[in-house]
Amino acid sequence: MDVVQYLLLYLVLGACAGVLAGLFGVGGGLIIVPVLVFSFAAQGFAPEVLTHLAVGTSLATIIFTSINAVLEHQRKGAVRWELVRWMTVGILLGAGIGALTAAAIQMALELKPKAGAAVPGPLGLSVAGAVIGWASAIFGIGGGSLSVPFLTWRSVPMQHAVATSSACGLPIAAASALSFILVGWDNPQVPEWSLGFVYLPAMAGIAITSMFFARFGARLAHKLSPRLLKRLFALLLFSVGLSFLL
Repeated sequence: MDVVQYLLLYLVLGACAGVLAGLFGVGGGLIIVPVLVFSFAAQGFAPEVLTHLAVGTSLATIIFTSINAVLEHQRKGAVRWELVRWMTVGILLGAGIGALTAAAIQMALELKPKAGAAVPGPLGLSVAGAVIGWASAIFGIGGGSLSVPFLTWRSVPMQHAVATSSACGLPIAAASALSFILVGWDNPQVPEWSLGFVYLPAMAGIAITSMFFARFGARLAHKLSPRLLKRLFALLLFSVGLSFLL
């Protein structure tokens, strides 16, 4: 593949990630990271830093995607800022720690508990945010695959869970991306046009289209029924879990 083909790949990847981010409140890293691993390997990047670059770049793109998804959800009045506030306290701590342990842990399978419990208090939200932020930093995702099931389990309506998850994805991405930049800053094996473990050409290409399509996905989320949206999200989680097992 030449430079133009890689750029087209990043643009298409950004469009797909943007729709997922807006529709389900996930950052898009569920598809960005595997594709970037393939792309970076094809470009001959050092195997020792390849995965770190894919995760760090994914997290950097989620910053742009989350902003646009949140703006669209906020227009619908669906973001629960009182939940975002306390989850962010834990997210910032967990995301930083997660970036430092990213090379040592692998994702297995996500489980979705039954709904019914009430929204926890500030301490419970902060602890949940810390776990979500830590796991998100390790796997290069925006946290929606964890925060949406957690919020719906705590009886938050599906559209509100998706919107709130989008808002929580922003501090996850910002804290984690900064950690990956700092950790990889002096690494001699990163390729040209990298900022630590963030590969700038891929970040730019993905961000360009993801910002637009995130708004599209968010508008679509509010047009679907909560029941259908929940089933589609469950299908997404099933597909991701199956891909990791395979």
